[in-house]
Amino acid sequence: MDRDLPKMGEKWRHFENKNNKIITIATHTETKERFVIYQALYDNMQIFATPLKIFMSEVDHDKHPNAEQKFRFEKIN
Repeated sequence: MDRDLPKMGEKWRHFENKNNKIITIATHTETKERFVIYQALYDNMQIFATPLKIFMSEVDHDKHPNAEQKFRFEKIN
């Protein structure tokens, strides 16, 4: 993976223009798959878990032709 991994406290924007705050990266106890745990900074501020591989992946521009970001989630300052 060529991109820096998300770190606690950072803010990352989903390609649908929704900002999120990173809580941590967790490891599944059985499969060892890593997940990004983050909190939405919109609506009811729900907490989500997304596989790291998906979190860091590129947007499928065939399915989402209007997406402006290259990646599903991008770090914001």
